[in-house]
Amino acid sequence: MAFKILASLLALAATFQVSNAAIVRKATCADGRTTANAACCALFPILDDIQENLFDGGECGEEVHESLRLTFHDAIGFSPALTKQGKFGGGGADGSIITFSDTETPFHANGGIDEIVDAQKPFVAKHNISAGDFIQFAGAVGVSNCPGAPRLSFLFGRPAAKQASPDLLIPEPFDTVDKILARFGDAGFSPAEVVALLASHTVAAADHVDETIPGTPFDSTPSVFDSQFFIETQLRGTLFPGTGGNQGEVESPLKGEIRLQSDAELARDSRTACEWQSFVNNQSKLQSAFKAAMLKLSVLGQNTRNLVDCSDVIPIPKPVTGTAHLPAGLNHNDVEQACASTPFPTLPTDPGPVTSVPPV
Repeated sequence: MAFKILASLLALAATFQVSNAAIVRKATCADGRTTANAACCALFPILDDIQENLFDGGECGEEVHESLRLTFHDAIGFSPALTKQGKFGGGGADGSIITFSDTETPFHANGGIDEIVDAQKPFVAKHNISAGDFIQFAGAVGVSNCPGAPRLSFLFGRPAAKQASPDLLIPEPFDTVDKILARFGDAGFSPAEVVALLASHTVAAADHVDETIPGTPFDSTPSVFDSQFFIETQLRGTLFPGTGGNQGEVESPLKGEIRLQSDAELARDSRTACEWQSFVNNQSKLQSAFKAAMLKLSVLGQNTRNLVDCSDVIPIPKPVTGTAHLPAGLNHNDVEQACASTPFPTLPTDPGPVTSVPPV
């Protein structure tokens, strides 16, 4: 089933590319760079600006982590169930979290997101781009700075948001698996796609789960898009990196690494555990599944027939560095096997002293 879903999403991406290529010839922009559609030329100055002035010269750092988080928090504000009830179900990936920031950033699930919203607003104003387009473009460009990441798709032309998203549409780390899967299901995502989207946590950190330790990563390689997140969430938790007892946090296996309750439970739930484990040491599947799920997320609530495929403007990421491994000081006895049908892969243990993860 997961393979069929992934195949259908990749076919969707191919349809965008083929239809656009059949209509528009490759264009040469004023600066000499080429793209499949002349409309995409407007994105190159934005690309240069955010790489230098938002992402610190093209790093996979905190602004990338937060920009990627913002793509999700904006887009998931989309509920067909509310629409069926005659209520406004949200505009999806429409930029409402920036346009109506005074309304949306105070939502409990959006804690701390005001910082990246405030950082992105000047770029939106400067380049005369819709907030919905900018959020998804910045997310795709930012991810391209992380070695091992897929080259994400980007479709251009979202109209301005007309209304703020309703509250309570963004899953929280303390939500049950039932609640998380139901919320994603309402937005059109399968359990396998939920797991794929959580690959974003391989290049992420938490600032506000434990306020005493901002910038605490979810895995030991937060600047590399690899499968370490999926490995390390399956390891037995033994400690809290900070104060402990925080809502939505459970014990992690490494000093300096934070674990969300939702990640721990999804890694061990019978509906998601085998898909979770399938990404361990499978970089190609990790890349393709994340790319497909992110494309679907990025166009929630949008009429894709009105969008232009500008994916070729997104830089090509560098290859993954390193290989899948167990952190130094741990071994296979620390793995909490959750997939009932397939054994956890055999992995080497990183040599050296016990792993301790620095903040980002």
